[in-house]
Amino acid sequence: MRDSAGPGARGDQRSPSRRDLFKYAGAYAMAPALLSLGSGAEAPKASAAGMRLIDFAERRIAPDEIKSAGYDGVVNYVSQSRPGANFEAKPLTRDYADALRAAGLHIVSNFQYGKPGWPDPSDFTRGFDGGVADAHTAMQLHSAAGGPNSAPIFFSVDDAIDATAWNSAAVQWFRGINSVLGVGRTGIYGDAQVCGWAIRDGVIGPSTSAGHQWVWQTRSWSHGDREPAAVLYQTVVNSPGNPGPLLGGINVDVDDVLAADFGQWDLDR
Repeated sequence: MRDSAGPGARGDQRSPSRRDLFKYAGAYAMAPALLSLGSGAEAPKASAAGMRLIDFAERRIAPDEIKSAGYDGVVNYVSQSRPGANFEAKPLTRDYADALRAAGLHIVSNFQYGKPGWPDPSDFTRGFDGGVADAHTAMQLHSAAGGPNSAPIFFSVDDAIDATAWNSAAVQWFRGINSVLGVGRTGIYGDAQVCGWAIRDGVIGPSTSAGHQWVWQTRSWSHGDREPAAVLYQTVVNSPGNPGPLLGGINVDVDDVLAADFGQWDLDR
């Protein structure tokens, strides 16, 4: 999940040449899912067909503005802001989560602390022990914000990595996460290849939507490939050369929903 660029910049500093833009057309017929919210909240839409989420970190965008722009929910961070980044929307707070849900918006939890180009490197480089620590942090922040213990948490591989990096570090990081959270609640954010490795190695869990797993694929570094088991697809990746939609004074990423159960908090699993 791209939370912003390197120090002193806005957007993503990594080369936009890696983001091969392509047109994607597809028809998704998804079964409705029964949703439940606390009393007084407006019930979100039950069908995943045509739904879109946004993800962001710099500021908390007013729920009414998100809804008025036609989006159905957010992917927000259950991780702390890196020193020097000062991201207002990290971590997700209970007050903001309650406001989103009261507006009838879905919430999906994601963890990302480190990032390439920062003093704190990519989280996956920390291996098994790092995964254990990150899972504890994610679980605590998710619960504090009101997230249910049935919802998955997606963990970001926000980098173009090869099989060596996956096998030597990233898969061990996920196994550390699994040891705390359980495979069933562990999800991944990454490119098509990385998501495929996570499925192959059994470190992420299944959605209740048949044929889908806790995969949030980004178009970045995917070279036009798609992981068919994905529940979310990051179709707009905000960058200096390709800014995302402007909401709340910041440019955001946009995510297509591909399954009725895409990891949203308010689904009764």
